[in-house]
Amino acid sequence: MSVIRFEPFRDPFRELDRLMSMAASGTRAPLGMPLDVYRSEDGTYHIEADLPGVDPDSVEVTVEQGALTLRAERTPHYGDTDQVVVAERPQGSFTRQLSLGEGTDTENLTADYADGVLHVTIPASPKTQPRRIEITRAAGGSRTISASTVEERDAPTSTAGAAG
Repeated sequence: MSVIRFEPFRDPFRELDRLMSMAASGTRAPLGMPLDVYRSEDGTYHIEADLPGVDPDSVEVTVEQGALTLRAERTPHYGDTDQVVVAERPQGSFTRQLSLGEGTDTENLTADYADGVLHVTIPASPKTQPRRIEITRAAGGSRTISASTVEERDAPTSTAGAAG
């Protein structure tokens, strides 16, 4: 086993230089709640937020007026009388808010938290799912074409068919 000497205050301007170079290059510092958002083939949205060391009881997911809000809190394990040598992990409350489109089904949203990752699943609204519409011909035959979903109350109700 090798021992490496750790001298956290050897170069006091090192962290400042790193932050200044990030600002100059337009790079942002990592957030307290980094996340990935992706959409699967069936239209379902998935959000995965990294929350290592967060007490599951402090995690909160809410939906209000088309906005999804994720909240969590990480508290330090050291006390007020402990001498902190290095504290790089973000502590405190974290909040991320995402705007949801009209094509999401917020009534059936689910969330689970395991292994330090919060996974939120937002299914696509049934109104936005493509479906087939039957078109009746004047002679009584029928054919099927693809169309976007329209709510039944908004759907045109015409019995006239196309001549074919």
